[in-house]
Amino acid sequence: MDIVLLIKAAIMGVVEGLTEFLPISSTGHLILAGALLGFDDDKAKVFDIAIQTGAIFAVILVYWQKIRDTVRALPTEKQAQRFALNVLIAFVPAVILGLLYGKAIKAHLFTPVVVASMFIIGGFIIIWAERRQQKNPAVTRIHDVESMTALDALKVGLAQCTAMIPGTSRSGATIIGGMLFGLSRKAATDFSFYLAIPTLIGAGAYSLFKERALLSLADAPVFGVGLVMSFFSAWLCIRWLLRYIASHSFVGFAYYRIVFGIVVLATAWSGTVTWAA
Repeated sequence: MDIVLLIKAAIMGVVEGLTEFLPISSTGHLILAGALLGFDDDKAKVFDIAIQTGAIFAVILVYWQKIRDTVRALPTEKQAQRFALNVLIAFVPAVILGLLYGKAIKAHLFTPVVVASMFIIGGFIIIWAERRQQKNPAVTRIHDVESMTALDALKVGLAQCTAMIPGTSRSGATIIGGMLFGLSRKAATDFSFYLAIPTLIGAGAYSLFKERALLSLADAPVFGVGLVMSFFSAWLCIRWLLRYIASHSFVGFAYYRIVFGIVVLATAWSGTVTWAA
């Protein structure tokens, strides 16, 4: 067993778990971390997607009561049916566009320079969205996920599609998109978490099936370590984030994105760090 490889898998799992649900792009951080660790071959790309499942288990654990109550109420309660339908509606656009353009996006956009550029652009969008909501509180019309309409869900689902560009951030796209469409910060964050469940499980299962020829039983320990580390770090991150947004905006994450993106671009252009494609 390659101990160094397991350590790399553990590091990547922690990176995934800590960044998946913050508006700072887990995919972007995984690409950059993989480039630094030399963990960026075709199998590593499958690994990056597969370990997202560990983070999703953390979401299910944190929101277990809501998920359980919704499932139980589905046969009889319209509110539960509407909520489940909204998640499905928001999920569909990413499925369609992912199947149509996913291969081309991976071939041409999964590079550190693209990631860094999207870090910076996304940072400015977050600042704009937060200032817009602060200056005009009336734009916030939805304060809980149960009040969302099918159109609201579709808008968030379309916003999620922009996260196919690495460095954008799936959680950032859905949370900030939701805020721009009238959701409160809390409602947008909650819906982003719920939407992550089918989205990331679907992406992980599809990637594993599609690239199954690259994998063997010998890869199980590496994937297992990544999943476990992703789960625990995501669980801690989600619990912290839900407390954080109760009294803070996302502007701090925006500045982090901008500074980090500038550092990556500067080191790439100066040759200080050789970022692998």
